Amino acid sequence: MKKYLSPANIITVAGGVLAFIGMTAYFTDSVNLSVPTFFYGVPILLIGLGLKTSEIPPVKLINRNDFKANRFNRPKELTELVRDVTRWRYGIKAHLESSLEALNLWNEDNPPQLKEIEEISKEEKNGFKMRFEINDVPFEKWIEKQERLNRFFVKGLESEFIINDNKKEFDLIFFY
Repeated sequence: MKKYLSPANIITVAGGVLAFIGMTAYFTDSVNLSVPTFFYGVPILLIGLGLKTSEIPPVKLINRNDFKANRFNRPKELTELVRDVTRWRYGIKAHLESSLEALNLWNEDNPPQLKEIEEISKEEKNGFKMRFEINDVPFEKWIEKQERLNRFFVKGLESEFIINDNKKEFDLIFFY
């Protein structure tokens, strides 16, 4: 249900309803109702449709309850990163676009896509597992940037990569 309640969908539906009421009122000679609803409804509908064209859905957060429970144990930068990627975004091609551009892990035509994020624990260390779809940025380029990734989001992170069987996705795991 949450995937249908994006701000763009709500604005589009509201604008469509207002425009429909305005058109119906116009054809039934209810001038007092038709003018405001139609002239407000159509621009609101167009704004909603414009937002839909540049919309990126939130990344799937696995174990949402664990994320809320462990909020005091993790660096605030990582908490903000998770909040940023688990909300609707507009006007960008992929989540973490500016970060991936700064790391030189970006391809303008087919950028890597963050698919899901999960908070994990391993050997008494806490961390995040981020699943990326590789697209046109080769996996070898990610490996080259591993040292920089360790200090990019928060200083002192440890990272490791796990490539999936289909060779089109990989997991980037950060431990703090």
